[in-house]
Amino acid sequence: MDSATKSPSLRGTEGRSPLAAASGKGEGDPASPIAHALPSLLILALAMASGFTMMGSFSMVQEGAKAEMALSDFQLSLVQGVAAAVPLLLFSIPIGIMVDRMRRLRLFVLLAIIWTLGTFLTATAQGVAMLFLARMLAGVGTTGALTAALSLAADMCAPEQRGRALLIVTLGKSLGQAAAFALAGWLLALFLQGVGAQWFPHAAPWRAAHFALALLSAALILPMLTLREPARHEVESSIHAPWGTIVRELWSRRAFLAPLFMGQVSVVMADAAAAIWASPVLSRSYGLAPPDFAGWMGGLIFVTGVAGAILGGFAADWGQKRRGRGGLLTGAVIAAGLGIPSALFPVMPGVGSFALALGALMLCGTVTGLVTSVALTVFLPNELRGLCIGAFIAIAGLIGFGVAPTLVTLISALLGGEAHLNQGLAVVGTAVSALSLLAFAQARRKAPIR
Repeated sequence: MDSATKSPSLRGTEGRSPLAAASGKGEGDPASPIAHALPSLLILALAMASGFTMMGSFSMVQEGAKAEMALSDFQLSLVQGVAAAVPLLLFSIPIGIMVDRMRRLRLFVLLAIIWTLGTFLTATAQGVAMLFLARMLAGVGTTGALTAALSLAADMCAPEQRGRALLIVTLGKSLGQAAAFALAGWLLALFLQGVGAQWFPHAAPWRAAHFALALLSAALILPMLTLREPARHEVESSIHAPWGTIVRELWSRRAFLAPLFMGQVSVVMADAAAAIWASPVLSRSYGLAPPDFAGWMGGLIFVTGVAGAILGGFAADWGQKRRGRGGLLTGAVIAAGLGIPSALFPVMPGVGSFALALGALMLCGTVTGLVTSVALTVFLPNELRGLCIGAFIAIAGLIGFGVAPTLVTLISALLGGEAHLNQGLAVVGTAVSALSLLAFAQARRKAPIR
């Protein structure tokens, strides 16, 4: 048995450390049944839907911004990729620590204000530097809030229902990712037709769309003010434990956490590259304009997000009931394997097969993301969850958003230039999907025994 399986936090409350027992902070109030927590979970999901809409909205309008501001594909990859990756690397871990040690609802509202500000600045940006900053704020606000939302949702119900609780938050994320295409595309089409021009005079259609989105985001923050901070559960030592204790607890789980990190980072690479470059590929390789595919793309993202969240949530809860090591991660291993052929969507012969393969890739990504989140909240004590989720987001953001989109442009350049964007995207997607399969399989073998 490796060292990760020997931690007292994995044996239930009787295995708590002496510090936890003395402080009385091992469990908090009993966790509520998921039905009682449903209204609060739905409010969290609605807020996350808003955040992910703001974070992903620029993908639908980027061709308009490129034309107005004379941007190259490389500059777009920096605005869409590096602008999200750098702040995630710098802020996700500190935000994760704050999630573990302070009131999470207040932090969530602050981060929602940040992503709303980023959306507004996107509409007003006059150069690459300001556009970079705006997308950076939208990214760090949304992903930081996701860490807080997962921590909050985990404490709103018992561990055996945690897959279903995180499923609801993930549904909000999926709704937001779909709205980033459907709602942003609908607003873009509206302003291209001149409808509502008096609302944002002298603004280009893509800018007007972001002004409208910023107003919507501000309104959707308000329901969060009605929530109450839940009690923390499954605290092994203390939410204010010394750093030496935190480091030792993390190190003891390295054989499990390292491949789990690698698996999810690889999935994020495939998903980030697909999300950023799918619209340009449809325009360049299939001859479609954004209004032609905004509706069905948004619907595809929403349907696969919902289906992936449901599959992932129930697979995680089902996996916990299986005997043996790592049953919780079985769904992630299967989804990672199915993601390999799905990553060939950019080179499919028609729009229909493009949509089918892209939908499968997004479905698999949602399943692995949810199963990974549940694994972190089940296998780790409360004082490590925010830190580990933040670290996952930081590393995934740096590599997934910072490396994958630019890597696609470099591969396409090697293949002959921007006309080969679809081939570069397929190469990157299949390679990182294969890596994710190997990593999740290793994490399953090294998972702690509960």
